[in-house]
This record gives sequence, structure tokens and C-alpha cells, in this order.
Amino acid sequence: MNLERLRKRVRQYLDQQQYQSALFWADKVASLSHEDPRDIYWLAQCLYLTAQYHRAAHALRSRKLDKLYEACRYLAARCHFAAKEHQQALDILDMEEPINKRLFEKCLKDESGLKDPSSDWEMSQSSIKSSICLLRGKIYDALDNRTLATYSYKEALKLDVYCFEAFDLLTSHHMLTAQEEKELLESLPLSKLCTEEQELLRFLFENKLKKYNKPSETVIPASVDGLQENLDVVVSLAERHYYNCDFKMCYKLTSVVMEKDPFHANCLPVHIGTLVELNKANELFYLSHKLVDLYPSNPVSWFAVGCYYLMVGHKNEHARRYLSKATTLEKTYGPAWIAYGHSFAVESEHDQAMAAYFTAAQLMKGCHLPMLYIGLEYGLTNNSKLAERFFGQALSIAPEDPFVMHEVGVVAFQNGEWKTAEKWFLDALEKIKAIGNEVTVDKWEPLLNNLGHVCRKLKKYAEALDYHRQALVLIPQNASTYSAIGYIHSLMGNFENAVDYFHTALGLRRDDTFSVTMLGHCIEMYIGDSEAYIASHKVSWYGVVGKDPDAGKNLAQEEKGVTEDEMLGWRHLLSGHEFEETQGNSDGQRSLASVRGSQGVGHD
Repeated sequence: MNLERLRKRVRQYLDQQQYQSALFWADKVASLSHEDPRDIYWLAQCLYLTAQYHRAAHALRSRKLDKLYEACRYLAARCHFAAKEHQQALDILDMEEPINKRLFEKCLKDESGLKDPSSDWEMSQSSIKSSICLLRGKIYDALDNRTLATYSYKEALKLDVYCFEAFDLLTSHHMLTAQEEKELLESLPLSKLCTEEQELLRFLFENKLKKYNKPSETVIPASVDGLQENLDVVVSLAERHYYNCDFKMCYKLTSVVMEKDPFHANCLPVHIGTLVELNKANELFYLSHKLVDLYPSNPVSWFAVGCYYLMVGHKNEHARRYLSKATTLEKTYGPAWIAYGHSFAVESEHDQAMAAYFTAAQLMKGCHLPMLYIGLEYGLTNNSKLAERFFGQALSIAPEDPFVMHEVGVVAFQNGEWKTAEKWFLDALEKIKAIGNEVTVDKWEPLLNNLGHVCRKLKKYAEALDYHRQALVLIPQNASTYSAIGYIHSLMGNFENAVDYFHTALGLRRDDTFSVTMLGHCIEMYIGDSEAYIASHKVSWYGVVGKDPDAGKNLAQEEKGVTEDEMLGWRHLLSGHEFEETQGNSDGQRSLASVRGSQGVGHD
């Protein structure tokens, strides 16, 4: 009986995905060879591929092969992991090897005439050990031990630098900070383990790691010249554009990838985030439904559906239901946790939003977005100290992000540091202009308004008016912008213009208390009844238009203890709507997933 021919037939059926046929012949070969260890190993492989995990583990463990061979130990643990028996899998990987293992193997080899098992099964010891470290990392991930999971993935990559799965888990889940990524790349023995492909691996790893770098910094070495059209390389470039806030270019690149490979796994999260940023609801609706139909067990499918419901507004319960399903399928899926936090944040449920953001922050150590959103929530609850701390952490990860710069400026404004606030706002504006030459996206309208507010504080009234007018170009029907312009005109003594702007503001929003109060004051000043005004209100209006522009706080607000910031509402950079913190509600929308947010500074 020629067993080698039957063994080749087993491999042939495995290659052709005919697992039942492979299992049938693997079982017969194992019997004919009197349970040769390598034949039992391939029998267990066939059982594993037919989802008979416990049978596969039993086939190995009942014969003690998991204690004699690393490959069998790995496969037995993998069977328990596939059956979601994580602790049993970890116990198998961590069990102590018998002291007489090598002696026993030597005797077994002498008796049966076998070669070293690792070479006979066409697997190197370093490759098997790398696989064991990779599996151990996945088990720790499933047990919510991110620290040990990260360590295991690093070890897997050091043992086998070609083990892309370990590298991908580290990077796609944002498990490393920028410094840790740099240290990992330097620690890899590329020159030792892959002399010929060293430049190729270094390029591929660096290209995927440096997502916060400028897209223009991507340089493809001459030796790997054909890779510029590779879809993974294009996705990495698109991700750089995304994190540099150039969403139009990112969308252009991801669309090319999606056209060539409609369900490219690495491209989908970036593409979904870009669709949200560019407000392409119809396209996201179509994509999310196709994903749910084709990949119902993939968390990105339900993440896309949740993003759609968040995007259309007033569907937060629906969004939470689908995002919760995404996190159930994969507890470590950070983008779904961020979007889940947004669903609470748009309803001003700050505690629940922060709980979701903190979960995302633990999962995505190398991403600045969770820190940004946590800081935003602290800012909205008037805790500027903690807000500043988290914005600082976000800035350390993404120092070029204009959203983060804007938020740091907001905190400086709240602390009365007008010059510092102006610097951060101007820096953010420069970054945005560098992306698209001109500020044309309506989500940047609050930044322009906030520049107007801080210039007013610094008595740069002409500049303040210019910024507010630029904001009106982006969102023409914004009552707060009209009232801000009216307020500046009143400070400059242009009461006729002030009256016009306050009238326009009230036409857009009748319940604007600040505009109502200021309109009354400006009309009185315009008709020249300044003496009656001063007598009745006991406020020196000339102090407002003269040396101290902030001396004219109106009494209606002072009696209630309400600041003008609260009267006008916080500005929300995500959609240009307002957060009415004083009333505990919001008309605005929180952008999704990897999408950012902001608050504004209002009048003061």
C-alpha cells in the first residue's frame, strides 16, 4: 500500500476545499500507518476545517501529541479557541513541557525512522512559535487583557517578520502609540530574517504605521516600484489623507479601491468614515445594506448601518441597536464604540457618552479621536481642566489635526486667554487652508465664528466682522452669526446696522433672548433715548462703546445669573448646529466613527 500517494491525495483535497473527502482519506491513512503522529496531525487538521473542533482536539490530546509536538499543541489550542473555550486554549499553550520531551522524541524518531517532526511537517520551529504567540494574543484579546495581547503580537512578529496578521492586529486596532510603533519597527530583525525582502517589508510596515504623516511624504523605493497600484498601499495613502482632514482626496482614493475590490476589508472603515464626513447618506445606505446581506457576522457591516442612522439624525435608538451589535460581534472594535458614544452625545447624555469614549480610548491607544471626544464632553460639562488634559493627549498623538487645535483654542477662550485662543484658532485655520486652499466645508463655520469672538475680545472689530461674514458664506441662515455681527456693530456704535442684524437673527430664531434684549437696547440708543435707557437700566452704555466693550452686560442676564455664552449656546463643529447646554438638549448631530467634533465659544 502506497501511503505517500494517499497522503498527497489528502493534501490535494484540502487545496481544493473538499474537506469531507480529505477527512475520509486522512482517517484511513491514520489507521493504515498505525496512527503515525503526522497522519494524526493531518486528521486533526481536516476535523478542524470541517468545524469539528472538539473531535480534532481529542484526536491530538488523547494521544498526548500536544505534549510532544509544538504544531499539535498549537492546533489543539486553536480548536478550543475556535470553540470559544478561551481559558482551555490558554492552558494548553501555557502548560509546561515534560523534562524528557526531547529524549522521548529521539526514541520515537529512532523507533519509527521519522525525521524531526517540524521539518517533516514542513513547518519551522520559529514559524510554529510565532503562530503560538499570535494565538495567545488573540486569546488575551478575547479575555480583555490588551496589555498581554499587545506583548504577544509583538513577540509573534519578532519570531516571524512575515507574520502580517500580528502586525495588522497591532496597527488596525491602534494598540500602539506612535513611539511604540517606532520602537517596534526598529526592534524587528529584518536584516537577519529577510535579507532579500528587507526593503520591501520595511516599506510596507512603515507605510501602514505612519498614518498621521503628510501624504506627500510617501516615497516608494525603486526596488518595489510596482506597488504604487497595490490596493493596500492605496488604502494606507487614503488613511493618511483622512487623518490629515483631506476627506475629498480620501474619498477619491477609497472609491478607486472599492471599484476594484467592492468589499476590501481594510478600506471599508476608512470609506465609511469618509462617506459620513462628506454627508453622502445615500451611498452609505446602499453600502451598509449590501454589507449586512453579504457579511452579517462582520462587525463593520453593522457599524456602517449604525453610522447611517446617526447620520440621518433623530434615529439614535436605531443607531445604538446596530452599533451595539457590532461591539457584540467584536468587543475590541474601537470605531463602533466611538460612534456609540456619539449616539449619546447628541442627546447631551454626557456620562454615557464618556463611558463609551473611555472604552474606545482603552482599545485604541494609538488613536487621538477618543481623547478628543472625551475632552469635548468635559468641555461641554464646564470642566475645562480635564478637557485641557485630554485635548493635550490628543494633540500629542495628532499635533497637526485642526480639530484638536480648535478645541485647545476653545479651552483657552474659556480660561480668558484671548491671545492664546487666537493663536490656536489661526493655526487650525492655516491647516485647513493648506488642505483645500480655501475654507469651503460648512463644518468649519464655528471656527470662523470663534475667531470672530476672540477678535472681538481683543477689540479687533473689523477682523471680527470679517470672520463672521466668512462664516455666513458657509452657513447663511445661522441666527447666532447674525446676532454676533449685530453685537459687534453695537460695540462700534453702529446702532442702525446692529438693529438690522438683530432683526435678521430674530427672523431666523424668534426665541433668541440675547437678540431680543440687545435689539431693545440698540433701538433706544438709535432713537437717541440714551438718558431714559441709562436711568432705567443703570448701565453705562457708553462704557460698552467706549473704553470697556464688555462693561455693558444686560441686567436681564445678570439677574438670572446666565452668561451670554449660555444665551447663545455652545457651537458644535461637527454639523454647525448648536448645543443648548443650559436647557440640556441639542439640535445638532454628532458625526460618526472616526469623525470629529467640536464646541464653540459663543459671545461673552
